[in-house]
Amino acid sequence: MENFSEEPHARWQELPSWLLTQTANHAHRLVTDGFSAVDARGYHFRVLATLDEFGPASQATLGRRSGIHVSEMVATINELAERDLVERAPDPADRRRNVISLTAAGKRQLRRLEKQLAERQDELLAPLSADERERLAALLTKLLEHHDRQAREG
Repeated sequence: MENFSEEPHARWQELPSWLLTQTANHAHRLVTDGFSAVDARGYHFRVLATLDEFGPASQATLGRRSGIHVSEMVATINELAERDLVERAPDPADRRRNVISLTAAGKRQLRRLEKQLAERQDELLAPLSADERERLAALLTKLLEHHDRQAREG
């Protein structure tokens, strides 16, 4: 059996853009598998975590806070409501709007998702020390903030 890790690398395999893309693919697979193990999707985590952090909100506000497009938000809220993880109630200020809130079952599911996410982060970052993990997160944050700022300005 060949050991591909000892094969020489082509120049393009050392490009940061290629390395980021390949690592993102691994991260996505790991997180998706972890969430699937507890019958969930990434959007479920984002909605439940946003509600836990900021409290009840309209679907529009929840979409902005979680970064989920309105077309995906409706389906996600429906899935979570069917499983009694969130509750919809008419907004007292505007009866045409619903306010979404986290249920006790939703809090329990969020804890399961957070546990899966922590395990998958450890798996993804296994070869890195704690300091290296912090440095990597700081550098990725710096890159993302720069490009997000450029996108807003440009």
